[in-house]
Formats: sequence, structure tokens, C-alpha cells
Amino acid sequence: MNTSATRNLTAEILDAQQPFDVAVDSRKQAWEQFRQLELPTGKNEEYRFTPVTRYLEKNFTWKTDNPESTLSSVQECLIPQLDANVIVLVNGRYNASLSKISSPQSEVTITPLSEAFRTGHPAIKEHYNKHLNNQSDACAALNSAAWQEGVFIYVGKNTVVGKPIFILQLNDASQSQVITQTRVFAVLEKDSSVAVIEKSDTTGNQFAFHNFAEEWIVSEGAHLEYCKIQNDAGKVCQVSNSVIYQANNSKLNTFTLTLNGQLIRNNLNILIDGENCESHFYGLYLLTGTTHADNHTVVDHRKPNSFSNEMYKGIMDGNSKGVFNGKIYVRPHAQKTNAFQSNRNIIVSDSATINTKPQLEIWADDVKCSHGCTSGQLDEEALFYLRSRGISETNAKAMLLYAFAAEVLAPIQNETLKVYLDNLIAERLHKNF
Repeated sequence: MNTSATRNLTAEILDAQQPFDVAVDSRKQAWEQFRQLELPTGKNEEYRFTPVTRYLEKNFTWKTDNPESTLSSVQECLIPQLDANVIVLVNGRYNASLSKISSPQSEVTITPLSEAFRTGHPAIKEHYNKHLNNQSDACAALNSAAWQEGVFIYVGKNTVVGKPIFILQLNDASQSQVITQTRVFAVLEKDSSVAVIEKSDTTGNQFAFHNFAEEWIVSEGAHLEYCKIQNDAGKVCQVSNSVIYQANNSKLNTFTLTLNGQLIRNNLNILIDGENCESHFYGLYLLTGTTHADNHTVVDHRKPNSFSNEMYKGIMDGNSKGVFNGKIYVRPHAQKTNAFQSNRNIIVSDSATINTKPQLEIWADDVKCSHGCTSGQLDEEALFYLRSRGISETNAKAMLLYAFAAEVLAPIQNETLKVYLDNLIAERLHKNF
């Protein structure tokens, strides 16, 4: 996509902007950042394998409003038997009637983000928009400028939230195209703990663009369990910018599962700004058809004596395309850092592709760091061994692929969630591979 076309699309988006009455000053700054950055083209190193701008230019008109959704139930989008606080955002709007918050306010505060701004919650002033990469990523800046609604999650000091928080991002594209800008802003105070599950879904056959941003502040001694599920059967282009900030002695486990969607870009930025932090990042992308999934991760070690471990795995079939770019930064003062990264891929069909680029940038000398990537096909000897034991070729392939994929489920602690994810993975492997 040429520069003039990009500028025209950027100008079209700017012309279509809506007036907002919350976070006005930060929105004005973000609009200017978006204007200066412009939407990324193939010349942008960070997006050169993922043509987000070309997809938007081809499929979307920006001067139309999102239709009012008529959905009365989201039961089919939930996780069966999961006892959780349910937050539902439909076409970028918090839907109170479809949401269900059962944990007491003494454990967790969950409100629309606009309400948190209007009531002047102290956490907004202290942390909001302090760490999101608006200065370098146009989609992050666009979300900061144009978010329509979002959710605010606040967990006080020394508090354990007994039930997980399930956030359903639902695009209702049954009537016309949908463009949503949603925002999650969450603060975990000192020595608190919560588990969060995010899931994206689209209903209808029209195109949907979901530009999503979130900020998680994990304070001293706090613990966050975070799971993202992308199994969207619609014509969806999703860009998510997620930043998680860690203070001293905090712990973090993340897992990202990507199955469906036309074009998906995940930017996961972890800012380890404290000592004695422990951080684990797992990801799995099982791609078929023409699905394009791009995972960009940044782990930024800013303080000494912390540990991070990252493992992403991919299985590509059909004409699918996977992208992985993982960066680890170890700052000059971050001595005694242990940081490890691995990306492993299996390519099932001749027409599927993977572009992978692990990176280390280390400015400290007393560290233990490693990274690596592999891309290949199924082990023919293992496949032959299973076939020789009377197992069909289809089942043998599925067994080997499942063994390869299941390792990344290790950090999932909620048994109901783990069974649900395991079934999704097994179903995909037996059906498509």
C-alpha cells in the first residue's frame, strides 16, 4: 500500500472521529499521535508481514456508525460450567443486561470505564495511559483517541478475587460492518490476586474491525493469571495492544490461544519494572484456511533479579500464515536477570508459511538469557512408529500434533478453563489436521 493511500485512509479516519466527553485531553494527544504516525504500511518494519492497512482500506467505510445490536443472549459464547464474573462488551459498548458480576465489591470493582472517569477514581489519574505504546503504534494511538467504551477493573490491597473475570468482546455484524474500539483498564493493588479470561467473538457475515487496547497494572506482590482466546468465525480483523506493568515481587502467567479470524495482530508488551518478579508467557496458534495471525511480544526487564520465560508454538495448515516476533530487552541496571524465549512451529501444508524472529538486546553483563526458534514438519519416524501400531495416518498426525501443542497448557490453573481449551485444541487437530 503506497504512502498516499495510507494518508488518505488516515485522513478518512480522522474526519470520521466522534465527539467524546471523557478523557478529552488524553484523546486530543492521541489523535495527534495517530495523525503523525499514520497507519502502518509494508515499509513499517513492525508490520511488514501483516497488511492491516490494506485490509482496512479494502473492506471498511469509516463514516458509518455501528448498528444497534439486538442480541438478547450470549450463552453460546460463554465457557460451559465456568463460574465467573461475566463482562460483555457488544460493538464496543458495555452491556449491563448481558453482564453478570457476582463477586462482592469488597473483592473487586467492575464498572464501565467512562463511569470511572466521571467519578474520578484515583487509579485513573495515577496509572491510565501511562504505559501504552501510543508513541510508536498507530493502532494503539487510535484506540486511545477513539475508544467507545470499556471496562475498569480494580482490586484493592491484600485481596484475592475468588472467581475469575470473563471478558467477552462481541461484534454483532449481522446488519452491517462493525468498527469497534474497546478498552480495558485494570489495577491490582499490593498483594492482590485475580484470574482473567478474554474471549473474542463475531456474529453475522459482515466485516468487523476490532481495535482493542488494555492496560494491566500489577502492583507490588500482586498476581495476575491472564488468558486470551481468539476463536472468531466471522470476517474479523483484530488488532490488540496489551501492556502489563509489573512492580516488585509480582507474578504473571499469560496464555494466548489463536484459532480463527481473518487477520489477527497481537501486541503483548510486558514491562518488568521491579525486582524479584516472575513472568511466564505462553502462546499457541493453530491456523487453517487463509487465517493470518501475528504475535509480537516485548519483554522489557528494567530492574535486577527477575525471571521471565516465554514459549510460543504454532501449527499452520492450508494457506494460513503465522508471524512471531519476540523481543527481550535487558536494561543496564537489570543485573541478575534470567530471561528465556522459545518459538517452535510445525508446517503441515506446502502452502502455509511462518515468519519468525526472536530477538535479544542486552545491556547488562551478569545475566542468563537465551532465545531460539524452529520451523519444520512432523517427525516422520514418530509417524511411522504410530502407523506400525495400527493407528490411522489421520489419528497418528493428530496425536503427534496434540502432544506438541498441549505443553503450553501447563500454566492454566483453572480446571474448567483447562478442559475447555484442551477440547478446543483436540477438536481443531482432529477436524483440520
